[in-house]
Amino acid sequence: MLMPPPDSAALKAAPQFVAALRDVLGVDNVMSDPRAMRPYESDGLTAYRQIPLAVALPRSTAEVSAALKIAHRFGIKVVPRGAGTSLSGGALPLADGLLLGLGKLNRILDIDLSNRCAVVQPGVTNLAISHAVAGDGFYYAPDPSSQIACSIGGNVAENSGGVHCLKYGLTTNNLLGLEIVLMDGEIIRLGGKHLDSGLYDLMGLFTGSEGLLGVITEVTVRLLRRPEKARALLAGFATSESAGAAVAAVIGAGIIPAGMEMMDRPAIHAAEDFVHAGYPLDAEALLIVELDGPQVEVDDLIARVSAIAVAHGGKGLRISESEAERLLIWAGRKAAFPAIGRISPDYYCMDGTIPRSRLPEVLARMTQLSALHNLRVANVFHAGDGNLHPLILYDANKPGELEAAEAFGSDILRLCVEVGGVLTGEHGVGVEKRDLMPTMFNEVDLQQQMRVKCAFDDGNLLNPGKVFPTLQRCAEMGAMHVRGGQLPHPELPRF
Repeated sequence: MLMPPPDSAALKAAPQFVAALRDVLGVDNVMSDPRAMRPYESDGLTAYRQIPLAVALPRSTAEVSAALKIAHRFGIKVVPRGAGTSLSGGALPLADGLLLGLGKLNRILDIDLSNRCAVVQPGVTNLAISHAVAGDGFYYAPDPSSQIACSIGGNVAENSGGVHCLKYGLTTNNLLGLEIVLMDGEIIRLGGKHLDSGLYDLMGLFTGSEGLLGVITEVTVRLLRRPEKARALLAGFATSESAGAAVAAVIGAGIIPAGMEMMDRPAIHAAEDFVHAGYPLDAEALLIVELDGPQVEVDDLIARVSAIAVAHGGKGLRISESEAERLLIWAGRKAAFPAIGRISPDYYCMDGTIPRSRLPEVLARMTQLSALHNLRVANVFHAGDGNLHPLILYDANKPGELEAAEAFGSDILRLCVEVGGVLTGEHGVGVEKRDLMPTMFNEVDLQQQMRVKCAFDDGNLLNPGKVFPTLQRCAEMGAMHVRGGQLPHPELPRF
């Protein structure tokens, strides 16, 4: 993975640029000392690190606008950053760019239960929204595993999902409005508290745009009533293939669980040692299915799913009889990533999506790839919608293992596309999958996507070097055959 070389003009203008930022944001909210900026050198993809030119921490939409106007005037690149939990390098800084941290925009501005929505700033954590409305019986549905730390602005930028996205959708399905600051400092508003609009779906365009089109400064989210009842079922299987077949059978029966997750043997053992959730250690695969809704419906669906699981070889069925037991069943899955961190010095978390029907085949081929690259892999994934999260185990201190992990991950993503899937389900493209984009999109597809970016950021200053594998000047994008070529990338700084 490669990044563009630093712009010498930007480096030369740095002192004046930083001074201008401090005049507007205050000395305490702008950093340029490399030691002070060290915490911002990477996001959740920690193999790649880069100290930015400067870090700015605005406290309001007005300050975000002012910072972008200054950056636009100086021609300085800008990388927006939320909580830094991105696993695709989407918030990786640039040596000649401003890292715009939004952590201080962390207030819940309005809770409107009559309209079933809340208005929040981008630095509010995902779980904080649900906590704020729990007393009234409401919650915010998308629940990525990092929900205790990840911020809602980043969720919008990456279109995050979670274990309950099968029934309740991704972030894009739970948004009503956005406030966005464009690269030139212009503030725009999309949507609102109303349910829909007859205009172009620009909100859908910005959701998942990975900080390439604008900086999100306010989000209006949809709130849902907590279901009357929720019960979780846990079942062990002798093979991942049989567990995958059970997943397909549940969906084929017309049942849409609130969540349906799978874990393979390495992930089961790591999670059980970490959380002690009572997972069956003799199983090769574990399936967790949650049903929610009215009590009578949940009880009926639990019985039907149990019968399907048994018919496909499910053993040791366990069904939650209390809320505490339901949460315990989920605790291991929610803690799977940190649990893997206890059994390997490093791990590389992948993210790809496949058709559910190809799940057994993909798991079998992933086992072959594991042997080919001589690296272990633990699988945890949203089985209901085919969103895979293979965790490739490696040791960065051993020469060549990081490169082997990257090659293994690239092979997994190519496999996802080969079977009719996509490169990412919720982690985004960032720098991690950027150079694999041509495996999924042809040149015309990528040019059309780049034209959209140019419509909002014609100077290519917002998060450049991410998503698009080649650089094409916006001034040249009007013609179908665009001049340009491969970026003159040096090696991406890594640890």
